[in-house]
Amino acid sequence: MSLTQQANPEPASSPRVADSTIHCNGINGDPVPLNVIIRQDPLSVTLDGPAILALSLSLILSSHLFHPRTISLLVGSAAAALFIRNDYQNYLNLGPGGIPSTFPNYLRISWLKLWALRDPLSPPGLDRTTQPRRGILRAHALPQRAGPRPRVVGIVPQRQIDQRGSETWHLALRGALSRHAEAHESELRTGTSCFEKHGLGLFARRPARDTCRGEICHVHDSDRSLHLSLHPDDAREVLAKGWGERHPLTGRAPVPFKIPVPREFTMVYAPRSLDELEVVCRIVEAAEYWVTGRESRIDLAGEGAGS
Repeated sequence: MSLTQQANPEPASSPRVADSTIHCNGINGDPVPLNVIIRQDPLSVTLDGPAILALSLSLILSSHLFHPRTISLLVGSAAAALFIRNDYQNYLNLGPGGIPSTFPNYLRISWLKLWALRDPLSPPGLDRTTQPRRGILRAHALPQRAGPRPRVVGIVPQRQIDQRGSETWHLALRGALSRHAEAHESELRTGTSCFEKHGLGLFARRPARDTCRGEICHVHDSDRSLHLSLHPDDAREVLAKGWGERHPLTGRAPVPFKIPVPREFTMVYAPRSLDELEVVCRIVEAAEYWVTGRESRIDLAGEGAGS
């Protein structure tokens, strides 16, 4: 596969629909065609003339037949039902995540929203016990990501719904991770993501941090973004330069349940060009450093050499 440097950013005024057709190689090398539409619909109700007349008559009659509290309860219940129906559909529109997309799990995710970060761009804190005290990215600072951030929604799953990268850079990233694992097979491996339960993941065979079976990162085939675990200092650099944001469940407030992701869990936006792919690979290197305790380099040189 030959790579030609080209950016594929979407304008800031792009619509709320992100759709793509992806032909990826699966974990075992088999083609995995994916036709993905990520859509978030606003809540709206359209009434024609007869419906408006019927609603008006119903309200007038109910004001004479029922107690005001009963009317308030009925109107509030109808509005709540419409909201839940729309919100559940938007949850389904995000596609598969770490748990099955069912209504009980939607209710579970809605409960988790109560504990979500209010500002996912706020930098994570550094515990006194965190060692080493510094990450590796600021030694050679990341460049500023061009343009505005993509719009990101959801918790499980968390997805970006615009500014998706091209298939070229998505496949290039997957290939780079696979070759990197093969080049360091005594330390690394690839497999199905432990967090997502699908998609390509990069794992440490002997992790120094407590992640899901040593997972370093995973790539989403739907929106082409990534999730990974970073040293808090490196996460701060990624956020400051516009390359990603924290997962909503990585706050430090006390919660009455076990957090399903590491405190250092970070989303990295989909690369839109070769330059951005190189930066994303640097961030994956930082994730590998945090999970394994050792530094290594992801070599992209072979990406542009062949087809």
